[in-house]
Amino acid sequence: MLHPSYSDLMKVVNSEVEQGEAPVVNSRYSIVMATSKRARQIISGEEALVYCVNNTKPLSVAVEELNQGKIKILSDD
Repeated sequence: MLHPSYSDLMKVVNSEVEQGEAPVVNSRYSIVMATSKRARQIISGEEALVYCVNNTKPLSVAVEELNQGKIKILSDD
């Protein structure tokens, strides 16, 4: 099981959306795509934005960065 859950991550990403605006993320697919893209960036040598132990997997680091609000998902608009 993924911790935090997809619904928790969606709440974090959409937390800065004003009342009445469309949410930035409305599906798990968007979360998966964003975290996988960030994980590939970490694999290619970018520094992690959160503290992690050396053997932490890049995808876990990306999920934690998203959960802590260190990375943002931008809408297509």
